[in-house]
Amino acid sequence: MMNEYWVVMNNKTGKVICHCSDVNDAIMMVSFEPDKRSYRRQRFVLDQVVDITSTTDKQLPGQIGLPAAQDLYLSEGQGEPIIV
Repeated sequence: MMNEYWVVMNNKTGKVICHCSDVNDAIMMVSFEPDKRSYRRQRFVLDQVVDITSTTDKQLPGQIGLPAAQDLYLSEGQGEPIIV
């Protein structure tokens, strides 16, 4: 299981250029501008997963949801042609 990735950054600004799953991809990205870019390894923190389900269905007062969909398409032969 992969628990690490590489981040390519701009040396001057610290801005992240990309995230790479393979170190060779990170090295390739740095090779385009080696004086301006660097890369570093990041690791995922793997923790247990907890599933949560809702027991109540709360809704704010006045919420009625989205309006019904409207048919925006013209049937064949209706409307005027558009000249672009």
